[in-house]
Amino acid sequence: MKKTLIGLALAAAATVNAFAAYPDKTVTIVVPFPPGGSTDAIARVVAQKLNEKFHQSFIIDNRAGATGTIGAAFVKRAPADGYTLFISSLGPFVITPHLLKSVQYNALKDFDPITILVQAPNVLCVPVNSPDKTVADLLAHLKKDPGKVSFASSGAGSSDHLSAELFWQQTHTEGLHVPYKGGGPAITDLLGGQVNAAFVNINSILPQIKGGKVRALAISSDKRSPLLPDVPTLAEQGIKGAEVESWQAVAAPRGIPADVKAKLHDAIVAALNEPDVKDKLLALGFEIVGDSPDHFAKYQASEYERWKRLIETRKISAD
Repeated sequence: MKKTLIGLALAAAATVNAFAAYPDKTVTIVVPFPPGGSTDAIARVVAQKLNEKFHQSFIIDNRAGATGTIGAAFVKRAPADGYTLFISSLGPFVITPHLLKSVQYNALKDFDPITILVQAPNVLCVPVNSPDKTVADLLAHLKKDPGKVSFASSGAGSSDHLSAELFWQQTHTEGLHVPYKGGGPAITDLLGGQVNAAFVNINSILPQIKGGKVRALAISSDKRSPLLPDVPTLAEQGIKGAEVESWQAVAAPRGIPADVKAKLHDAIVAALNEPDVKDKLLALGFEIVGDSPDHFAKYQASEYERWKRLIETRKISAD
């Protein structure tokens, strides 16, 4: 019995020491998109702060492809020891699994949620010379020319595309989806008047709105954005149930030690609330979230079912 107790004590001490030492080697943060995008930018801000906090290297590994599923599948297969993390937008977490016929991970079961980092609304925009001055004007246009009013998006199944689909569903209208290979080309054609409208991530379109190069008609969130306080929400204009927030979050392979997960969560949330980080992310158009792992898990499950219903109802596919 005495030897057993000593063994248990030594094992417990080893666990405590391992936790206290974490991280004692480089931590890899997988981003499932190319460098230069908003998710990559957020990941690099977080990585820098974790470097400073733990005096250890947190490096970014961009594993892009297949709308984020290559990076997600890589993280699923990684050891659940806290040395591989996953920072992604909502796509791989709640949208892409419903768009592709084959996805090599289970979004709800293969990851341990740590925290949602930030969120940002989409903005319903039209070209600056558009005759549609308000959402009511745009709805009248849609009803006059069903299936002909073009809405640009950064690609099939993107949050800006799904925002448009949800908008049409909730207003009993039908537009023409025009997918592009990325947000940049979509915005270019919106500015040039080649398309009639678009739901665009606020961080991507804010400079053009501020510069008077495009007209903002509505915000997709449930409250006005502090970055565009004069732009009303869709709900304020009588359109209910079309609220959309784009978000980025951090997770780990399922089974990460609870103490390591708690240590990471606390460090990341503290970093998000540092004034310089808040200012930098707000300037990019993002609102700090920093929620608990439990809240993240419940929100992910809710969003997963919501987008599944829309994608199935609207028969949307990215294959």
